[in-house]
Amino acid sequence: MREAELVRRAQSGDHDAMVELLRSIEHSVYRSAYYILGNEQDALDASQEALIRIYRKIDTYQEKAKFSTWVQRIVSNVCMDKFRAKKETVSIEEHEMTLMDRQNVEDEILASSMASDIQRAIAKLPHQYRMVVLLRYLQDLSYQEIADTLELPLNTVKSYLFRARQQLQELLHDYQKGGIG
Repeated sequence: MREAELVRRAQSGDHDAMVELLRSIEHSVYRSAYYILGNEQDALDASQEALIRIYRKIDTYQEKAKFSTWVQRIVSNVCMDKFRAKKETVSIEEHEMTLMDRQNVEDEILASSMASDIQRAIAKLPHQYRMVVLLRYLQDLSYQEIADTLELPLNTVKSYLFRARQQLQELLHDYQKGGIG
């Protein structure tokens, strides 16, 4: 069933349509929350809260914007609320690497290291830059959809993305040189 039809049915009180709609978006909601917050437990909490808000506010959705943009705005707002409420803490994440065979070990380590460097670099970006980068490259939203989601002017979104890319390049260059830990 198409998303638009699920939304219409959910808005009219169809419980099964609502459950199907929430299941269809839960992965992208969690993924967005994880990349914004950078912590699995916080992301699980935020995604659950966002899904509850979507459930409670589905009747307020209007088809002026894409449903995914409306959902992303809710996820972003929940994450920003968590960001504001959370004190500066240090998060230690445990990572396990499964090594299949000796030939792939070096490739696995290199890929893991690069992904870790990218994630660390994104985490070091100022909050507004991090948000536009994640919405653009993780959620694949257009510049206009990002502007709508974050309620920013289109030119501000473009400027933030430009500056964020510059900062990411500098950070990744520093990581490659071993300058930042």
